[in-house]
Amino acid sequence: MSRIVGNVAEDKACKFLQKNGYSIVERNFYSKFGEIDIIALKHRILHFVEVKSGKNFEPVYAITPKKVEKIVKTINYYLLKHRMDLDYCVDAVIVKKNSIEMIENITIY
Repeated sequence: MSRIVGNVAEDKACKFLQKNGYSIVERNFYSKFGEIDIIALKHRILHFVEVKSGKNFEPVYAITPKKVEKIVKTINYYLLKHRMDLDYCVDAVIVKKNSIEMIENITIY
């Protein structure tokens, strides 16, 4: 996915999250371990959101165990760097041509 297409999907995901009561804390947080697309807050819970989009495949299948492992390492770094002690979860927002779906608290083992 090109960066432009990714940015469009992330913009749509942010609007979706805000419409559903989330506050956007940060976008595109990078570490040596990976990237978190969106960090949002709702009810004192941090949501680390992976955004996926695609036209010729089911985007959710791009969230692999390896990807989740990188996300978790990046989350740990983020929490340490910002000295935060909040509950959190890992979510996914799947952006398709005519729909947006949120999958809360994803885990892959």
